[in-house]
Amino acid sequence: MSWGIYLFLLGLAFGSFINALVWRVFEQSRTKGKKTGPEISVLSGRSMCPHCRRQLGAGDLIPLLSWLWLRGRCRYCKKPIGWQYPLVELLTGAVFAVSYYFWPGGVRSAADWAELAVWLAVAVGLIALAVYDARWQLLPNRILYPTALVAVAGRAAYIAFVQEGKGEALLGWGLSVAVAAGLFFVLYELSRGAWIGFGDVRLGLITGSVLAGPLESLAMIFVAAVLGLMAAVPGILSGNTRLKSKIPFGPFLIAATFVMLLFGRDVVELYKEFLLI
Repeated sequence: MSWGIYLFLLGLAFGSFINALVWRVFEQSRTKGKKTGPEISVLSGRSMCPHCRRQLGAGDLIPLLSWLWLRGRCRYCKKPIGWQYPLVELLTGAVFAVSYYFWPGGVRSAADWAELAVWLAVAVGLIALAVYDARWQLLPNRILYPTALVAVAGRAAYIAFVQEGKGEALLGWGLSVAVAAGLFFVLYELSRGAWIGFGDVRLGLITGSVLAGPLESLAMIFVAAVLGLMAAVPGILSGNTRLKSKIPFGPFLIAATFVMLLFGRDVVELYKEFLLI
């Protein structure tokens, strides 16, 4: 099997982890100040059904296959396990495989593999943030900060040990973060949090570190806006979404970051043409 297949299978496993992580972080926030026990700890505790809290066996935890075999229901209480679970597993597997196949310049050297590994670790956190924001319109710090730490440390290590022109690279990184976070900080301050949440500002530290270029970050915001508009228009036209309805923007920023990382050169060229019109 090729590396892409191996990474897809690894992504399925991490997708299962993301589902558990998102649920546990939400349960911890929902029961804040109450005794919850070790079973919903992020760092410990066995996987369980979110309905009956029964601990799951090894046969219940095979990514994608267990959900299909059990027809989307808990083996014990028979309550439905939502489509989020297999979809997140498939999405994460696809992100892992596509990242390998379309990695800029290819994955050949040890440095390429190290950079890809850092991105995949960051991608796990970003997908978890996207799922959480889509469900509860919040980007929790318990996922944001560890993901930001990996992104920042990875970028710093790449500049220190691999990148040529370190001064220029550091400047580009700083400007990238300033663009990715600065615009949303201005919007947050102007609206006093009514237009956008501060989580999107913090998210800019991650996306800006991943892209590490101001033009790439600017194009990322443009792509996110287009994706958000495409997602909102059908609901507005059908009457299911009002113009004043809150729509979580985090998932679109994260999707746009993925697009820019892998296909940024082509997107930037299109963006330049758009600006010249």
